[in-house]
Amino acid sequence: MPDLSRAQLLAYAAVAVVLLLIGARAIRAEDAGSSFSLEAQSAAGDEASAPGGGTAFSLEGGGPDVVVDVTGAVRRPGVYRLPAGARVTDAVARAGGADGDAVLEGINLAARLVDGQQVVVPGAQGGAAPAGGAGEDGPISLGSASVEDLEEIDGIGPVTAGDIVEFRDLHGGLASVDQLDEVPGIGPATMEALRERLQP
Repeated sequence: MPDLSRAQLLAYAAVAVVLLLIGARAIRAEDAGSSFSLEAQSAAGDEASAPGGGTAFSLEGGGPDVVVDVTGAVRRPGVYRLPAGARVTDAVARAGGADGDAVLEGINLAARLVDGQQVVVPGAQGGAAPAGGAGEDGPISLGSASVEDLEEIDGIGPVTAGDIVEFRDLHGGLASVDQLDEVPGIGPATMEALRERLQP
């Protein structure tokens, strides 16, 4: 290999220094970016944490509020707006809570609310207005009908009645009779019979 002149050595040294400076600057910028990213993540984590180690009030899914009709054995029946992701128990609390005749075991308090839903809190049996329906030929309340009430409808046997009650409780009540179309085993003819005898 031929000997390099002093000028060539200086040129190579200058190029090496420039490359080192560029590399150092790139590494510093990368460190600053990752530091910023960690700080942003830490800040986001702090915002999500409430004092005392819990999490701040944040409902899953976000989105628009839901409007529900709370009726039955509650202190202040009415239409209420609640945050998206709220549960049936939140709707009952918003309506002043259950009154003394409420049978809370009749509804699923943990079910998530949907917009337009009617939450019917059943009352104790034996009163002037039974929880199920309004007489043998009158409409039956979908929100509080028992398996026995549903069996009175033509074409509804004990299995289908049980499936309807389970479906209703799983969803925390139903906003419309048409939602029963999602219950397995209910066909068009059965839906017509349900529409005639049920009310939301």
